[in-house]
Amino acid sequence: MALLWEFPGGKIEAGESPQQALARELDEELGIHATVGPRVIHIRHNYRHGGAVDLQFFSVHEFEGEIQNQIYEQVKWVKLGDLTSYEFLAADRGLIRDLAAGKLL
Repeated sequence: MALLWEFPGGKIEAGESPQQALARELDEELGIHATVGPRVIHIRHNYRHGGAVDLQFFSVHEFEGEIQNQIYEQVKWVKLGDLTSYEFLAADRGLIRDLAAGKLL
C-alpha cells in the first residue's frame, strides 16, 4: 500500500508488550526514545483482499532525540484537524476522522 500515509509502529515481537513494541519501533523508524502513554484505541480491520490487521494506537506526549526519517517517503507533523486531507491506509481512516473531530484526544 505504497504512498499512503500511516502512523509509525509495527509488529509486536515475542516477549514485548504493545507499549514496548511501539517504543522500539519509534526508535528504529524515527530515532527517538518515546514515553508511550495510554492506549487511545484498538482497531481490527479486514481488508477486501483478505488480509487483516489488529492495530493499537497509543498516545506519545514526550520523546527524546531529534526525529530522523529512517524508513518513510516523508514524515510530517500536522494539526489533528488537518489529518483528513491526507490519504491514510483504510484501517486508519475511522481513527483519522475521530482524531480530526476531537473525539479521542
